[in-house]
Amino acid sequence: MYLGKVIGTVVATRKDENLRGLKLLVVQPLDHRREAAGDPFVAADVVQSGPGDAVFWVGAREAPKALPSGYGPVDAAIVGIVDRVDV
Repeated sequence: MYLGKVIGTVVATRKDENLRGLKLLVVQPLDHRREAAGDPFVAADVVQSGPGDAVFWVGAREAPKALPSGYGPVDAAIVGIVDRVDV
């Protein structure tokens, strides 16, 4: 799992059937100090997060497994909302 911040939303008039009912959000990856650590990307949201939320996300093979169907064309999925970070 990785740390990120939701910085925007994506509007799609057509989506894959496995993504119906899920929001697509723009996520800025963060390091442990909550500073930007890479380029923003689009992730499927399975936990009802929103703009401004700090989130946990997974990528690669783990991302489709996080979807309700367990399958879908995604490279990243938001799987948790962060309450706080202690370093």
